[in-house]
Amino acid sequence: MKVILLKDVKGKGKKGEVKNVSDGYARNYLLKNNLAEEATAGNLKALEAQQRKTEQLEQEEKEEAMDLKDTLADLTVELKAKSGDNGRLFGSITSKQIAEALQKEHGHKVDKRKIELDEPIRALGYTTVPVKLHPEVSGSIKVHVSEK
Repeated sequence: MKVILLKDVKGKGKKGEVKNVSDGYARNYLLKNNLAEEATAGNLKALEAQQRKTEQLEQEEKEEAMDLKDTLADLTVELKAKSGDNGRLFGSITSKQIAEALQKEHGHKVDKRKIELDEPIRALGYTTVPVKLHPEVSGSIKVHVSEK
């Protein structure tokens, strides 16, 4: 019996795949536990439409990320911090502070976990910080740290 998996099934496949399984396994386990549905013509068409919609949404997300990348490349985030001798900061500038400043100053919401700081900024001046906006799109932000 051909079935469309509604959820990931260990040993059988991932959600959305069409699999050929034994009739008993399909009736007694997969269909009963709502893990799959029978692969009728209507269900296959619905699955195809859903996959097209998902692809379209992913493409739109990628395009939005590309636009945001271009916008962020032109921006400079200004942060102020107390510093000691030689431009060394008391404390540091973290990705959370950068994300908050970006939201406050420019209105672009970027998750702090997407800002890829290897280590917090501990010196005055300009720093280019990489940002992962989408699995396929990475950008960068200029951060200017000045003395309070």
